[in-house]
Amino acid sequence: MTGKEDTLTRPQIDAALADLPDWLYRLGGLVTVYKTPTAAGALELIAAVGRLAEEQNHHPDLDWRFNRVFIRFTSHDAGTEVTRRDVTAAAAVSSAAAAVAAIAEPGRYPTAGIAEQG
Repeated sequence: MTGKEDTLTRPQIDAALADLPDWLYRLGGLVTVYKTPTAAGALELIAAVGRLAEEQNHHPDLDWRFNRVFIRFTSHDAGTEVTRRDVTAAAAVSSAAAAVAAIAEPGRYPTAGIAEQG
């Protein structure tokens, strides 16, 4: 399924987030920040996210700041709305993050662009 037909409503997004504790709905997308023990760990997570994105043909917006990785999922072909594909991708990323000992800090996702994080 592609495009608008699998767009989620806000109540559906909220229900999905109940099973995605690492994620929040912000800026019209599913967002999170993962903190890893080292910069190398962050790069491992980025590589894992890249592999998942290629497998699913669904690519997030991603930014790296030392030992933190900022991730945002929306479906561009659905007018940058949240779809079931975003929920599936977020769940897969959460599993990948756990595998590299990353800690979710979704509240650190900036609401106005990516800022320096300490």
